[in-house]
Amino acid sequence: MRAARFAGLCVGTVVLQVVLFPHLRIAGVVPDVGLVVAIAVGYQRGPEAGAAVGFATGFGFDLFLDTPVGLNALVYGLVGYTVGVLQSGMLRTPRALPVLLGLAAGVAGGLLLVAVGVLIGIDAVKGVHGLETVVLAGCYDALLAPIAFWAVPRVLGRDDAVHRAW
Repeated sequence: MRAARFAGLCVGTVVLQVVLFPHLRIAGVVPDVGLVVAIAVGYQRGPEAGAAVGFATGFGFDLFLDTPVGLNALVYGLVGYTVGVLQSGMLRTPRALPVLLGLAAGVAGGLLLVAVGVLIGIDAVKGVHGLETVVLAGCYDALLAPIAFWAVPRVLGRDDAVHRAW
């Protein structure tokens, strides 16, 4: 039951990323829906779950891109894990946290994607245009983060309900 919910979340996220959001561009930029979902899962379910969902959604998205397979999977997994680790040290949750996490993790994930892309020799990520795209995508991610933070627990179910199902 739990694995099926996680798989459904990952497949649904990749479908949204590939089918719907290319038509909903803001300033020519498409958000990283898989990254936003990995942030929400990492925050709500812990670092391992965030890394697993991030890797799965990133890998699924990589299958539709011209970039090397595994680049988005690596970045989304690392960001999902990092958010899960950072969440464990929080004492209280401010109301604006989903927006702040969406912005910060979106920009950090974009910069990490650019850095790894430069290291492996992808020319398309170099230059000022790449940084502008990262910042705009981070803002778009911040807009989508509250929706992901609302949707993830509804798709995955509450923790105690999932544990009782096993």
